[in-house]
Amino acid sequence: MAVCVAIIGKENAPKFIRCTDRDQELDFHYKVHSSLDIIEEKLLAASHPKATEPREQFLGMLYATEEHKIYGYVTNTKMKIIIVIDANHQALRDNEIRAMFRKLHGAYADAVCNPFYIPGDQVTSKKFTETVLSLLVKS
Repeated sequence: MAVCVAIIGKENAPKFIRCTDRDQELDFHYKVHSSLDIIEEKLLAASHPKATEPREQFLGMLYATEEHKIYGYVTNTKMKIIIVIDANHQALRDNEIRAMFRKLHGAYADAVCNPFYIPGDQVTSKKFTETVLSLLVKS
């Protein structure tokens, strides 16, 4: 499954990042933030006046390295969800990745609908964290 999950705000500020390997956490932060440029390019292309299809929330694979594949998803409120998958894990198909994003999006929506959540703050919901941990690879 996933080795890193990140929620990035509409101003590209991280709201939640969780990784399986604490030793490579800085590397995962770099990969997540470098994927934001690709997300912005895809959003700009989808909003182009000559674009005929409506923008889809699932952006697909943003890029791949030797070790990881990075996938992106953008909500209607411009929140970006990024999942980093181990490149050696070949069994995951696009529909399984989409299901992971739908599960994360639903959990995120539940977390921010909490009346005690302050919009723009870090996501600290225990239930959301449990959902993320269920998607991460057990090392």
